[in-house]
This record gives sequence, structure tokens and C-alpha cells, in this order.
Amino acid sequence: MRRAMINTALGLAVGYAAVAGLAFAFQDQLLFQPSDRLRATPDDAGMGYETVRIDTEDGETLHGWWIPAPDVSRETSSGEPSPGESTTQTLLFFHGNAGNISGRLESVEQFHRLGRNVLIVDYRGYGRSTGAPSEEGLYRDAEACWSYLIDVQGVTPKDIVVFGRSMGGGPATWLAAQERPGAMILESVFTNVPDVGAHHYPFLPVRALATTQFDNASRVSQIDAPMLSIHSGADRVVPFELGREVYEAAAEPKRFLEIEGGHNDGFLVSADEYLRTIDRFLSEHLGEKKAGS
Repeated sequence: MRRAMINTALGLAVGYAAVAGLAFAFQDQLLFQPSDRLRATPDDAGMGYETVRIDTEDGETLHGWWIPAPDVSRETSSGEPSPGESTTQTLLFFHGNAGNISGRLESVEQFHRLGRNVLIVDYRGYGRSTGAPSEEGLYRDAEACWSYLIDVQGVTPKDIVVFGRSMGGGPATWLAAQERPGAMILESVFTNVPDVGAHHYPFLPVRALATTQFDNASRVSQIDAPMLSIHSGADRVVPFELGREVYEAAAEPKRFLEIEGGHNDGFLVSADEYLRTIDRFLSEHLGEKKAGS
């Protein structure tokens, strides 16, 4: 009887160790879930755009879209949008962990209707961008996007709104802590990766195993920019409490908006209040700047 109990305990221990080992070995695949298939382009949503390719300092090439605000677009003799003409506020959009930029057109269209430029770029390893994703790699991608806006599109830092959704909060908070954007918007973000992992896998030693951090909670206090934090109380992917903790750690001025809906559709379910709050927040902190002003 005792031998059987010992054997059972050993078997359970070995099984647990195996599961923990697999979780450690495949954690990047669990976090980064890219797709290389572009399902649509801004043209399919009725928005003029320019395809951009941005080189990073470590030799990768990022693929993305520059979508100028409706009253900012200029056309060349060939009928293509002309770069370098941005005169309105610009959202630098960092998307979540799955898919690619083609799955974010509903968000881009919302910001387009608000009269803001949008730059949305796929991280390395996503969509048509080269390389493989990693935490440090995404930080380099973020810096390359910032440089592109300033050096190519001629946007001033005070007119850049760094926007991070879900995992995109990682590169967003890192960039905003390095630079000084006009404002920052965080949507459905977490304190750090280990906290999210521990919530979903409480039976595993996630904090000891995690090699990727994206530590938003410790970084937001270093950011010198107004912040709008948005989170749904019904979010089942990133617990509401984690988003609220990030907000509490940030410096003033800041604002929190609780929306309805799930992790992936809250911005649509609560679209009216969502867009009204974003527009008011940007107008309050960046001013009513329009094209040609």
C-alpha cells in the first residue's frame, strides 16, 4: 500500500514537472501568435493609405500602413498618397498578440473617423514583417516606428499618441517611457506577463518560469504624458483588476474608462462612449488641432 502511494506520488510529480517543462519550452508560442495572411487592407474599409516598410536598428523590416486623416491626404500625380504631409494628431497603434494588422481595421476606421492619422505596423514575425517576435525585439520595433513618424512623416512628438492594446501595451509603455509623446492610451493591458499567466494557470509556477515580462505596471510611473486607460469589467483574457492596477501606478494626469464587452470587442460594444471619451481626452490634452493649423 505504501509503495503504491509512493509510486503514485512520484508519477504525479513527474507529470507535473513535464507539464511545467512544456510550459517553459513553449511559452513564446503561447504568447506570440502571429499570422502571415493579410485578410484585408484599409482600402477594403474605404480608407486611403500608404504601405510602409520600416527598417529596425538590428536589420529587420517591418510592414505597416500609414492611414492619413481624411482631410490630410494629399495625392501625387500618380494618384498615390504623398508622405510627409501629416498636420494632425497621429495614433501609433500597437496591436495585441495574435493575428496581424489586417485584423485591426475596425479600430483603424474608428480613429480615422475621429480625424486622426494612424500608423499601424506589424511586429517582427507578424504579417509581412521579417524576423521572429521577442520582448526586446518588439521594443526595437517600437523605436523604429517612432523614428519613422518623426523622420519620414514629419510628425512632432507632442502630436504623437502612443496607443497599446493588450500585449501592445508592452511596447507602448516602453516607448512612452523612453520618449515623450503627447499622450498615451492603454486598452485592456496587464501589469505584466507573469501576472496574466498566473491567473490562467494557477497550478503552474508561472512567475518562476516566465522569461518575457512586458512590465507595464512598473513602467507607467516613468511616463511623462497624459494617460487614458480603458478596460472592460467583463474581460476574461486580461482581468479588469490588472488593468486597474496599471492605471493606479501611473502619474497624473490620467483618466480611466470602464467599458462593456469582452477583451476583443469592447471597443465595438461600447463604441459611442469609447470614441467620445477618446476624442474628448485628446482634445483636452493635445488641443483641437486640425489640418493646416
